[in-house]
Amino acid sequence: MTEKKTFYITTPIYYPSDKLHIGHAYTTVASDAMTRYKKQRGYDAYFLTGTDEHGQKIQQRAQEAGKTPQEFVDGIVSGIKELWQLLDIQYDDFIRTTDERHVKVVQDIFKKIYEKGDIYKSEYSGWYCTPCETFFTERQLAEGHTCPDCGRPVEVAHEESYFFEMSKYADRWLEFIEANPDFIQPETRRNEMISFVKQGLEDLCVSRTTFDWGIPVPIDSKHVIYVWFDALTNYISALGYGTDDDSKFRKYWPADIHLMAKDIIRFHAIIWPIILMAADIPLPKKVVAHGWLLMQDGKMSKSKGNVVDPVILAEKYGVDAIRFFLLREMAYGMDANYSEEALVNCINIDLANDYGNLLSRTTAMIEKFLGGVITPGTEGTEFDAELIELAAATPENMARYMDKLDAANAISEIWKLVNKANKYVDAAAPWALNKAGETEKLKTVMYNLAEVLRQVTILISPVMPHIADRVWEQLGLTAETAGSDWTALEWGKLPAGTRIKRGEPLFPRIEWEKQQAAPAEQPTPAAPAEAAKAAEAAAEIAPLKPEITIEDFEKIDLRVCKVLTAEKIKKADKLLKLTVSLGNEERTVVSGIAQHYTPEELIGKQLVIVANLKPAKLRGVESRGMILAASCGDTLQVIEAPCDILPGGTVR
Repeated sequence: MTEKKTFYITTPIYYPSDKLHIGHAYTTVASDAMTRYKKQRGYDAYFLTGTDEHGQKIQQRAQEAGKTPQEFVDGIVSGIKELWQLLDIQYDDFIRTTDERHVKVVQDIFKKIYEKGDIYKSEYSGWYCTPCETFFTERQLAEGHTCPDCGRPVEVAHEESYFFEMSKYADRWLEFIEANPDFIQPETRRNEMISFVKQGLEDLCVSRTTFDWGIPVPIDSKHVIYVWFDALTNYISALGYGTDDDSKFRKYWPADIHLMAKDIIRFHAIIWPIILMAADIPLPKKVVAHGWLLMQDGKMSKSKGNVVDPVILAEKYGVDAIRFFLLREMAYGMDANYSEEALVNCINIDLANDYGNLLSRTTAMIEKFLGGVITPGTEGTEFDAELIELAAATPENMARYMDKLDAANAISEIWKLVNKANKYVDAAAPWALNKAGETEKLKTVMYNLAEVLRQVTILISPVMPHIADRVWEQLGLTAETAGSDWTALEWGKLPAGTRIKRGEPLFPRIEWEKQQAAPAEQPTPAAPAEAAKAAEAAAEIAPLKPEITIEDFEKIDLRVCKVLTAEKIKKADKLLKLTVSLGNEERTVVSGIAQHYTPEELIGKQLVIVANLKPAKLRGVESRGMILAASCGDTLQVIEAPCDILPGGTVR
């Protein structure tokens, strides 16, 4: 028997916080969905997560709580495991840096690199951020002597320390990145890391003496090993590296993907590979950094008091919906905006209107027109071929994105099939076939719809693990008869004669009631300078163009579109390249709004587009359409459509 291909994915091991928020959940949900997807494809997939439990900040918090550090972390780790269980995270191993299996490996690697001559003792004097457990040079600090990562004040640290001679490996690291251009993803992060190393790589402080909550340095018990040297080693200590049983290490290493948020990419893309180089251990295959989940007031963080509790959201909207929203909204490598209203809109549009409604319509018509039995007909319609062709192409279209952890676009590919099936209902008109007595065509149409639902449900199951059982119950299937892996994604595997059992909507539409606006206050009179500026802008309003007839206006096809991706066009200060969805298709549009919007601000927005504008090339990019925007003076603002109108909807 041929041995299965292996796949190994890791998340960073989390600092034991008593308040993990929905932003933390993204990394773990994405890794879990990726693991499930790989298992569907027949891989022997292995998923590691855990907790990073050493360091100065842990010791300080334990003292504040009147506990030992071990007691403190033990009490919190159980809560983290409960959260992952709630979100249906099926990790294969959960490692704690206080585990004895981890401690020994860290000490062995430290000693190995020391004996090689790449670790030396010296005095450290510089800046240290306790929350980030990170040392910074003067030039690396942000304004006001604050941490460039978290923005908090840093403090002067002065102590005897051991240093890892990272600077010695700078050229070797750069050569490796040049030979392996896909090692750091996305490309923007790779460029950042290359720039960081080329500015001059400092030697890394790898031990501390001002606290004792950590792994003792094996050659000097006065020191504990610096937390990042300790924590990063979990990716191989969990596999039994350097132990009597290193079978998992030999099987799964090097890791296929290290996935983390962009704020800790430097540790994973620079420090960790150089540690491995010094220890003569193969490097992982890929390091992928995703963006942040942003609130209206910026990055979600406990210090800002704007964290969103995933437990409350899951209880309110369901685990499948939360997982779907996280992976649907986070465009590859970019930040995503979070609000509860955006979550509700996602549920209403994608899950209730598109997917859930397709199931409800299909089962209702099978029940009403065919006595509840799914049977392929002997005649087809002119609309069948396109639907079946898209169904055949969707798995590979989805896989192209999923294999690089671009879950948002992978889901978009699945939803193209969902949207196509909904349009197929309108085009094939089963009610008309029933009225005309064209029973065989009617059977074919209803079978096709049920078969699309079967395939879509298999494809989306890694994202929504509970959805399959609910759909199979309504389609009269079981996991065995429906299929659960990619071998089942072959058209026509839905058993003939299946009896449906119509049920409640998968995702009932949520009536989002906005907060009542507070009584309007009298406007504050504008300051003279502001009034002058407003008058100047008003004077610049362009005069009306010549009148047109209603026939002229009707030639313009205005549609609602949803922005999927956005990026700047090189050497074009005013232009952004957008990928937009019109429901049944995606297209590229170039828009001159780069001076008014960042690419990240546009992701997920519902805009209005002139859809039938003749294509034109701008800076070498073909633009198919024009985004509508209002201007007054130097100000330009895109026209946004209501979020409950589906992409492709006509603007009249």
